[in-house]
Amino acid sequence: MTVSVDVTSSSTATAARPGPAHLDREGLATLIDLLREDGRTVIAPTVADGAIVYGEVTSVAQLPVGWGDRQQAGSYRLERRSDDAVFGYNMGPTSWKRWTYPSRTPIGTSRMTADGGATFGTTEPEPPMLAFLGVRACEIEALRIQDTVLTAGPYVDADYAARRASALIIAVNCTTAASTCFCTSMGSGPEVTGGYDIALTELANGGFLVDAATPAGEALVARLVTRAMTIDEAVAAAQSLAAVRTRIGDQVATAGLHDRLLANLDHDRWAQVAERCLSCANCTLVCPTCFCSSIERVTDLDGADSTSLRVWDSCFTGNFGIMADGVNARPRPKDRYRQWLTHKFATWWDQFGSWGCVGCGRCITFCPAAIDIREELAAIAPATPPPPAPPPVPSIPEARQEYVPATLDSIRDETKDTRTLRLRGLDPVHASGGPGQFVMVSLPGQPPAAISVSRYLPPDGLELTIRAAGPATAQITSLPPGAVVGIRGPVGNGWPVDVTAGRDVVIVTGGTGLAPLRGLIDHVLATRDQIGEVHLYYGARTADDILFADELEAWAARDDINVYCRWLDQAGHVDPNAGAGPGRSTVSAIHRAGWDGSNAVAFVCGPERMMEATAIALAGRGIPRDRMWVTLERHMECGVGLCGHCQLGRWFVCRDGPVFRLTSLEIEFGREGI
Repeated sequence: MTVSVDVTSSSTATAARPGPAHLDREGLATLIDLLREDGRTVIAPTVADGAIVYGEVTSVAQLPVGWGDRQQAGSYRLERRSDDAVFGYNMGPTSWKRWTYPSRTPIGTSRMTADGGATFGTTEPEPPMLAFLGVRACEIEALRIQDTVLTAGPYVDADYAARRASALIIAVNCTTAASTCFCTSMGSGPEVTGGYDIALTELANGGFLVDAATPAGEALVARLVTRAMTIDEAVAAAQSLAAVRTRIGDQVATAGLHDRLLANLDHDRWAQVAERCLSCANCTLVCPTCFCSSIERVTDLDGADSTSLRVWDSCFTGNFGIMADGVNARPRPKDRYRQWLTHKFATWWDQFGSWGCVGCGRCITFCPAAIDIREELAAIAPATPPPPAPPPVPSIPEARQEYVPATLDSIRDETKDTRTLRLRGLDPVHASGGPGQFVMVSLPGQPPAAISVSRYLPPDGLELTIRAAGPATAQITSLPPGAVVGIRGPVGNGWPVDVTAGRDVVIVTGGTGLAPLRGLIDHVLATRDQIGEVHLYYGARTADDILFADELEAWAARDDINVYCRWLDQAGHVDPNAGAGPGRSTVSAIHRAGWDGSNAVAFVCGPERMMEATAIALAGRGIPRDRMWVTLERHMECGVGLCGHCQLGRWFVCRDGPVFRLTSLEIEFGREGI
């Protein structure tokens, strides 16, 4: 709230007027009463369990009148103030996201029907009418950040959007600061500058300056008894805010922090702080901007009815980055701390165009190991400007955002643990997409699984080639024909098929990695007259592990595509005896190849170690890294970039991938623990 209006010394009680006015302490009690009369539940600071927390209040007496706090790294203590200030405290352990983004929220339902089918439904948001009283400037910025994450991307979190729209914000300017505050560095405070309905500034005389910024706020203030503020009150408010800003100072040198952090991913400091970090997730739980979540399934006793819940999770938990094959993308505390800190102060810019931190200091105060992120950042703080905002993310068609039923038409065994499922009954939106995209597959009572589309079958079908790697995929692959599954998608970015025109094409993969490339091969063969040489390298542990064996033999039989697979004999047939002997790996075959890659594009799918080695081999054949594309795997819960599980540095693999140009991954590709 900026004080810049004409003031008088009149004490005549009037209705609300434009610009800030004076509201006495009794007026604050009236404000709470009016909010409740309007059917709103008032959420405000109150004292409980030795801390100032946010909770429902019905009167001024429940506010922390006369209470303050003392905070430092790893320490929080309540203290009695020498006055009766209502808002003379700093940030406590709770934030407003407890009500805008609750820790457990129903988001969908599913039901197994008596005939073996399944139905899928969404949970319609029923947001309560809330009024948030006492929202600080940094917390308003945190709400704005979560608005961007959860409502401004390709997928909108309907529950969050509804809760935000129904909440009325009554902000409070900061007239005190803790030693852990650094909002000034993050550009989020201490002054309230927008994002509120009503703003209050507490004065030493026991009253408040009140300002309304929206029609809802103006209507509410018009029902209060106020008077014009005096010059002395305006000056006192401005001086109070200036004193808080001076006290906080500029503790974090944010200029250039993005680039410096990403240039120091192997800094010794990460290992040093990891020795102290408990991976307890306190920092993410108290953070007002963290949004990582998982999907929890709750079923009835017979498993027929299931409710999906979005639950808070944390990138610090040990299993957050575990993928379908059991490999953990971030197994060490060092990896998880680096992921969290670089996301907050670097890659958040790439994803959302702002910092992911507002400088509230909660993560410092409530860290049991007393880790101070300002000290960690100070070790690598540069002085270059932050990067530009990221380009807009293309929207996902709304129809692809919900789960829809698909019927299992047929099943084909590929290997001992991998089957191709043919699904029918989809509308054209869900039965069409690009090679390399994926769908989320759901069964009642099971977590969703991210599965690449191995072939589109217009107008109403898909083929999904699935390895039984866990309980969910094992149940999906054991379904009989006629069973029903839920499908979300196709989503993600696939192979850029347009770059193949006029180029030689090299495709390298192994095992089940052939499934995400099958659609690309279909495109290459369909446009064969527009493409130069085609080389397909396919590796498998044994001949029995080969996918699409009949198709592989058919490709090998063509005279316009060169197929290398150690398990093909000279006639191009799968032969268990053909691959015996050392030195027969796919990568070694590329090193020995005689073709020239100067006009080639390459598409690679496999484990990251294999893709690293393949990239080196392809470069040796003359293919530059900007003409190589890879597809990555990460654990996914939502498939639309909202749960945080699949984050890889600046990217969400589900939203920005899974296919990436290799040069866009120079920081992340091949680096352990990212």
